Amino acid sequence: MNVFMIGGTGLLGCEAAKVLIEKGHKVTSVALPPLPVGAPIPKEMDIILEDINKKSDAEVEELLKGNDVFIFAAGVDERVEFPAPVMDYYYKFNVAPLERIFPICKKVGVKRAVVLGSYFSYLSKLRPDMKLTDKNPYFKSRIQQEQVCEAFCDDSFSCAVLELPYIFGTQPGRKPVWTVLIEQIKMMDSLPFTLYPAGGTAMLTCRQVGQVIAGAAEREKAGFDAIPIGMYNMKWDQFLKIVYAARGMGYNRKIVSVPPIMMKMGMVKVVMDYKKRKIDSGMDPFNLPDIMDIDLFINNAYAKELGATEDDIDAAITESIRISEEAFNGTVQLLEMKGE
Repeated sequence: MNVFMIGGTGLLGCEAAKVLIEKGHKVTSVALPPLPVGAPIPKEMDIILEDINKKSDAEVEELLKGNDVFIFAAGVDERVEFPAPVMDYYYKFNVAPLERIFPICKKVGVKRAVVLGSYFSYLSKLRPDMKLTDKNPYFKSRIQQEQVCEAFCDDSFSCAVLELPYIFGTQPGRKPVWTVLIEQIKMMDSLPFTLYPAGGTAMLTCRQVGQVIAGAAEREKAGFDAIPIGMYNMKWDQFLKIVYAARGMGYNRKIVSVPPIMMKMGMVKVVMDYKKRKIDSGMDPFNLPDIMDIDLFINNAYAKELGATEDDIDAAITESIRISEEAFNGTVQLLEMKGE
């Protein structure tokens, strides 16, 4: 099987390439330079270090010819900040590339696609009563992404969107996204406890994401599918104990669960900060406490069906937080996450 991927040198794309190559498939990827220093990128992967958005349709067509599967392992999530209107950026990075490339895929005979999405799409569909897409541009953009994927599916072209939750693990040379969490909780370090929502989240390791991507790429299932992915479900207080241990503050940090109304009061400063820096948030800060109060858990049967195997989630969290702390403190220089 020949696979063409956008984002094959990133944390998740690289993991998928490893698994696919181990299974005997040929992988070609377009990715933005530079390569992260020390990253274990498979030497067997053909890498084109260019911005695919700057290539003509004819050039993209040549790249896609002879491939069976297209994988979109690029895009941005809600933790990347943009000026207003933020929807323009989500469309540019998460939706527009698919609207452009899917017709070319179908033209040259690519059979199926795998797109890395978000479990916030899963939540939006699970809880329509919360009207999450009305309040959170990022949620809306991910639903739009799924709608585009479904619209292009027919008897000759299928697409699976992987609705991914929080992911832990690191890639040498690349900055983890969890520096945002360090910034959030560091202000409470001087207190004898940490105030945090009572909910929880699904999660998995980057290695498991690679396995799931490869499994979806190999799966010969017709039509469109949006698959909620998760291997472990963890309450926030349990997660934070691992975080504090990784930061060298011990595993017995007291975590006090707070109701959404209390967290919303603290969001006033966040909103003022966004306004001062002219940032348009992908998530409504006053809606975030309600979301984090939910046990956003996922049955791991879906991930296992696609090939995910057991991994050490505690170790993956620990490593992610350790590197994030170093990046936050400026003791290491790492590549930032990019969208294009």
